[in-house]
Formats: sequence, structure tokens, C-alpha cells
Amino acid sequence: MRLLLVGAALLAGLIAILFAIGAELAIETHAGLMHKHPWLSLLVAPAGFAVLAWLSRRLFPGTEGSGIPQAIAAAMSDDNHVRRQLLSLRIAIAKVFLTLGGLLSGASIGREGPSVQVGASIMHLLAGRKRRRIASSRDLIVAGSGAGIAAAFNTPLGGIMFAIEEMCRHRAFRANSTTLAAVIFAGLMSLAVLGNYTYFGRTPAAIGWPDGIWPVLSCGVAGGLLGGGFARLLIASSRGLPGQVGVFALSRPIAFAAACGLATGVIGLASGGLTYGTGYAESKAALEGSAALPMAFMAMKMAVIWLAFVARIPGGIFAPALAVGAGLGSDIALLLPGESDPAILVLGMVAFLAAMTQAPITSFVIVMEMTANHQMLLPLMATAVVAHGISRSVAPVPLYDALSHPWLRRAEMRLHRALPVGSEKLPPVQS
Repeated sequence: MRLLLVGAALLAGLIAILFAIGAELAIETHAGLMHKHPWLSLLVAPAGFAVLAWLSRRLFPGTEGSGIPQAIAAAMSDDNHVRRQLLSLRIAIAKVFLTLGGLLSGASIGREGPSVQVGASIMHLLAGRKRRRIASSRDLIVAGSGAGIAAAFNTPLGGIMFAIEEMCRHRAFRANSTTLAAVIFAGLMSLAVLGNYTYFGRTPAAIGWPDGIWPVLSCGVAGGLLGGGFARLLIASSRGLPGQVGVFALSRPIAFAAACGLATGVIGLASGGLTYGTGYAESKAALEGSAALPMAFMAMKMAVIWLAFVARIPGGIFAPALAVGAGLGSDIALLLPGESDPAILVLGMVAFLAAMTQAPITSFVIVMEMTANHQMLLPLMATAVVAHGISRSVAPVPLYDALSHPWLRRAEMRLHRALPVGSEKLPPVQS
């Protein structure tokens, strides 16, 4: 039984790593194509969005959006048949390839949310054993989710904190060997294949204390308002868009997705290609000081994230949110001369991520591990706490929690009413 657990954790980590390699290749391929023929984005993005929306709705239901709400919804359900509507090997494989297709199309999506759904799906395969099951289905889903984050970011502590803070928000986390083993072995697989790397490299920049209180408060308050407002916008958008736009999105979802792709291409052209993909390269260059982010980067990045979200194509918002936070930190650094710009960028990242997800501990642990900068621990903690407090006043319901309940209702309706896949009678759901 323990060998099965270890094998599943290693498999989840291996898929997440291959997913990461494929994502880099997809982003580089798109960037190379856009460098030679930038206007081709006006054709590639609409076509890609339309094809992905059609595939996810008609052939692979359950793959739309991030994947984190699906994993949370599956963990909340006690019905194994409902769980299989949200987590399965078929969904996991399709999720990987559809997300890669989105990155090839220039969509501003990430692979970290999908990695959570993939990890949860792989670990949930062990729940099918009728005899001598090593752990409950819920614990396996939580363990797989943490393993997905750990392997995707190479942040084992972040994976454990994600399992505790996000996946167990409505129930007490029981410290068990299942979650720890899954995260550890997924991390070991990442270490064996990719080596001891950090997501953003090493960022030695730091701010003084207590003089650093102003960058902390500035990033915390601004990030809390912006991240909380953005989370509220996403939640409202998942319930339907207003006016004729909402009617168009419901009646002709594939054409609407193509329109979102066209808008993504236009913004990408206007930004000089900075808004395509996850935003990882742009954020890393800004942290290293080799390139500066324009003042409009934050707003444009938020716009393309929202477009991918409402188009309902597969792909996460976790990594792009870090790019938005880097843009926020870059703008705040202009108002605070004399402070270390890379340090303020890191504070902006943790502020926006903590506010958007309302998972402050996970946010500062992940950002600290991604930058390998333990000197920033206290400023990161303080910024995350401030941003989280502000965000709760703007968006009372956490983002992924709000998005998980419609997914659970939809899975139950499809199962118990035997509705056909892609039926328009289902309520609109975003992930």
C-alpha cells in the first residue's frame, strides 16, 4: 500500500515536471512566432481560444479554468461518482494538453492550478481500491493537490501549506503521512529531474527594518484592495456577464471565446508582447534588474487574465497573479525612491497573491521559496497579513472557495439528472 502511495506521488510529480517543461516550450514557441510575425496573434489567439473552449465543453468537461476549484469541490463531496466528474486520469491528461494549447495561443494562463487538478486526479486513483485503502478519498485529494503545487513551483513547504490552508479551509487538517509523503516524493522527483532550482532564481534584495514599514504598508494596502477587487470581479464574472455581452457569452460560447482571444491578441500587440503567457519571464527580468515593467503592465495583465477566465479555457491564474503583483510592486517602487526595487516587487507579488486567494501563509511561503530569500521573511509575512485583512473587507468569500461550490452543484446535477455533456441547461460555471 505504501509503495502504491509513493508510486502515485512520484507519478504526479513527474507529470507536473513534464508539464512544466512543455509549458516552457509552448511559451518559447509562441514568443518566437510573435517575434517574427507579431500581427499573427490576431489570428492565432482567437482560433486557439475557440478550439480550446469547444474541446473543453464538448469532449473534456471538467477541464475548464484553473482546476483548483474542481479539486476543492471533489474534496467536499462524499459521493465517489461526483468526484469522478471532476477528477480522473482522462481529465488530468486532457488538462495538460489543453493548457499547453492555451499557452501556444498566447493566453495569460498558468500551469500551477492545472497541476493541482492533475495531482489530485492521480492520487484519487488510489481511492478506487476496495480493500485495504491507505487513506480516505478526501485525504488523497488533499495530498495530491499539495504534491501538484510542490512539483509545479518546486516549493515543498508551499505545497504543504496549500494543502492545509486552501484545501482544508472548511475542516481541520489532520497531520498524516499521506500528505507529507505525497509532497515529499513529488518534490524529490522535481529535484531528480530539474535539479535544485528556484522558480525566480535567487533574489538577495532586502529592505531594512523598521524603515521598511512604508513599502510593506504600501504594498499590503494597495495589493489588498487590488487583489480583493480582482477576486470579486472574477467571482461575479463566473456567475454571468451583464447585458448583451452576457447573452452573447451564454448563447454562443465558442464565438465569445474567440472574441476574448482577439482582445488578448490586441492587448498583446499593444504591450509589445509582454502580456502573453504566464508572465514568468517578465517578472524574473524585473527582479534581476535586466528589464523594467511599464506602468501599464499591471492593468494590461489583469485584463488578459480576466479574458482567459471568462472565455472558460483551461488554465490557471496563480502564476499570472504573481506577474500582476510584480507590476504592482514596480509601480509602487516609483513612488518610493531610495528603496530596493526588487524587494518591493517581491512584496507586491505576495500582497496581490495573498489578497486574491486569501491564503496569506501559503502566499508568503511560496514567494519566499521561489526567490530563495529568507531575509525577506518578516516583511513578506507582514505584507501578506495586511493584504489579507484588506482583501477580506473587499471580497468576503475567498476566490477558490466561491468557485468550487458551482462546480460541485454542476457535477451533482449532471450525475443525478443524467444531463448530457455540454448541455446548455446547466448553470454557467467558471473555475
